[in-house]
Parts: sequence; structure tokens; C-alpha cells
Amino acid sequence: MPGEVPKNPKVYHITHVNNLPRILAAGKLWSDRKRLDLGLDCDIVGMSSIKQRRLTELQVSCHEGSFVGEYVPFYLCPRSIMLFILHRGNHPEVTYRGGQGPIVHLEADLRRVVEWADARNRRWAFSTRNAGAYIVKFRKSLVQLDEIDWDAVAATDFRDAVVKEGKQAEFLLHESFPWHLVERVGACNQETVAAANRVIVATDHQPPVQLLPTWYY
Repeated sequence: MPGEVPKNPKVYHITHVNNLPRILAAGKLWSDRKRLDLGLDCDIVGMSSIKQRRLTELQVSCHEGSFVGEYVPFYLCPRSIMLFILHRGNHPEVTYRGGQGPIVHLEADLRRVVEWADARNRRWAFSTRNAGAYIVKFRKSLVQLDEIDWDAVAATDFRDAVVKEGKQAEFLLHESFPWHLVERVGACNQETVAAANRVIVATDHQPPVQLLPTWYY
């Protein structure tokens, strides 16, 4: 695959800033499956049809019997294609119309997360393309990170279909993702920085909240 594997690859989860109080109260991000099982409410910014498919149809092949929706998803780059869809605010399958302004990126170090997961026998995987697609490969060894198209992950122009699929590679952690592994929070405006800081300041783990316009459209 094109592109050299980064020495310390990062992973990024995007969520509405309004969801931070619930995340911090739990001390973790829940998978969609667990969120539904617990009856938790949150501001949904994804595509409902794809979320349903990930819950009931798409299995993580390297962990037999588990579905994509049972894992907390992360992209391998900020400024994802999903964020672009939220920014445009006109996709028929996305009910959210609030734009990218209230969306925060939660950044973590992939290798550190895997070390944490392996020490607890927690299942994790990564996909070589969009994990919401029917044809996708899943891997559970860091040795296979070179199967990801890292040039596509880093691309800012994703009009090409191959680049578009490669850019949507995902990292998945089963059931939940601990808040203490979040190393940085990115926002695109000062209002969202302030909103995130108001919540995070009351917690034991306080990753920096930074204004990072290059992570946005």
C-alpha cells in the first residue's frame, strides 16, 4: 500500500460537544451496541442506516461473531469524510444539521491504546477501508498496519473513489473506550473550546483542548 506507516499513528473519534458530560460521567465512550443496551441518550451525528448495518449485518471478521457496532470507532486522521458530510449538512441520511462547529475530535495514540487493550484481553481491530462497507478487511496485528493506504488517510482531496475508501480506514475498540486514553481534544472555534473546557476542568483526566482549524473544513 502507498505511504509509510507513521511511527506513532493517532486515532480520532468525532462527537458533539454536548456529549462530553455523558462521556466524562461514565469515564468512557460506549459503543453503539452498549449505548442502546444501556438506554443512553446522546446527540447523534452519524448516519442511522449505516449505524444499523454495523449493529446487525457487518461482522468484524478477525473476531468471529462480533459486529462493527459493538466497537467504539475511530478514524486514523482528523478532518474525516464524515466530518465533511456534517459540515455540508445536506446528506439525506443524516438528521443532524448543526454543522462542524460543535463537533470535537478526541485524539489518542494507537499504539498506547493497543497496549492498554492487550493487557486486558480487550478485543480491538482496524479496517483497511470504511468499516461500514460490505467488502472490507479487518486486522488485529500492528504488523499489518502497512496494509492501510496511509497516503489516502492523509489525503485532503478524496474525490477519487479509491482514495475515498482508503481514507475511511478505522480503528475499533470493543465495547468501550476509556476517557483517560484521550490525549487531546480538538475544536474548530473558541466557543466549542470553551464548552469542552467547562466540562473537562471538573475531571481528574484533563487532556488539553486546542483550537485546531486545520482539523476542520
